[in-house]
Amino acid sequence: MNLRWLIRSQSLATLAAGMIYPYYLLFLKNLGNSYSKYGLAFAVFTVCSAAASQWLGARLDRSGQQLLALSNIGMMLAMLLFPWVYSYWVVLALQAGMGVCNAMQRMSEKVLLADETEAGARGEPIGTYHFWTSIASGFAVVAGGFLIDWLTIDVLFYGSALLYGGSAWLVHKHIRLKARSR
Repeated sequence: MNLRWLIRSQSLATLAAGMIYPYYLLFLKNLGNSYSKYGLAFAVFTVCSAAASQWLGARLDRSGQQLLALSNIGMMLAMLLFPWVYSYWVVLALQAGMGVCNAMQRMSEKVLLADETEAGARGEPIGTYHFWTSIASGFAVVAGGFLIDWLTIDVLFYGSALLYGGSAWLVHKHIRLKARSR
């Protein structure tokens, strides 16, 4: 039972998401959009995530780790694109893609937690997992605030992309190590 790789990779992903999410509203306001447009963008994200979960469910047992890596790569690409976005329609398209990536991440995370733990002894390792990913989330909001004060919101997107890339790399590294040990 080794959750360290999953804790590390998902702590990075949680750090990436937490760093940008609270300030995303500011980004949309800087584009001149309203709060109702923010609501629509978030709804697109949520609905696409829900729809993707129906399709992904059948693929998780075979491809959970690969889907987790792909979700991080997709989020990394979205974060790299956001500083260049000047159209609300592009924001909606990115939100749709991010919703799919969110479903891939959330569902893969749950399957991998089950796979990497033993029935009847899951509580403690899942508690440890939740502790470290939650700590990363809390730290991310504070770090994001400092970065945006000293630099620009674009730096948050690029930093988030870097963290998502690191998370994808850790998952990929684990996939390769697991394949070698077979």
